[in-house]
Amino acid sequence: MMGPAHSLSGAAAWLGVGAAAAATGHAMPWPVLLVGALICAGAALAPDLDHKSATISRSFGPLSKWVCEVVDKLSYAVYKGTRKAGDPRRSGGHRTLTHTWLWAVLLGAGGSVAAITGGRWAVLGLLFVHLVLAIEGLLWRATRGSSADVLVWLLAATSAWILAGTLDKPGNGADWLFTAPGQEYLWLGLPIVLGALVHDIGDALTVSGCPILWPIPVGRKRWYPIGPPKAIRFRAGSWVELKVLMPAFILLGGVGCAAALNFI
Repeated sequence: MMGPAHSLSGAAAWLGVGAAAAATGHAMPWPVLLVGALICAGAALAPDLDHKSATISRSFGPLSKWVCEVVDKLSYAVYKGTRKAGDPRRSGGHRTLTHTWLWAVLLGAGGSVAAITGGRWAVLGLLFVHLVLAIEGLLWRATRGSSADVLVWLLAATSAWILAGTLDKPGNGADWLFTAPGQEYLWLGLPIVLGALVHDIGDALTVSGCPILWPIPVGRKRWYPIGPPKAIRFRAGSWVELKVLMPAFILLGGVGCAAALNFI
């Protein structure tokens, strides 16, 4: 799928988690719901770090382009080094290493470790990066062109500062889910994992499928492209994505938000 659909699906997924938490009597504080949805929307773009033309490659100027090039080469090297006889030959690393459950878990674990060991500045850094991605994904029409980059970065930095301060207030969710001393913000890794996995599931619906299960082999393939029957798959950017899935994500996100806040 394309960046906007990925971000919408990520936000909708976290709002769905919020609805499920409310249904079980453990409602999220509203700042956790908001911050988690934004992080999940941003993290849903992260697997495309292996794609030099993806939204994420343009989000942080030359730095993100360079990172995407490095990750593409790394992913390709891992693919070549671990492929089985049934895996096809490739010329690049897109939809390989960064599109797996293992990568998603490692990203989330890294985010959690950074949050609980790096203090406030680490939390601000995590929020800033994911808010930039969320803005680029959710407001894609308004952020086109390099002239908008600085405005996006300023908006993300300001929002990260405000949201971090809001979460720090008692009862607003810094210690949501993990309440032991020193575990504040440990939960930040959860929307990162969820966003990456939602991205992978979205790509699995497309023609090429997605090797989510790697490194678990399936038959003669270690990079087996998981997906539904080919007859019901679609091409990225097609009318199915734009006219069906994106409106569905918006609707589901709205319902999930209302349920998470006990409005329905």
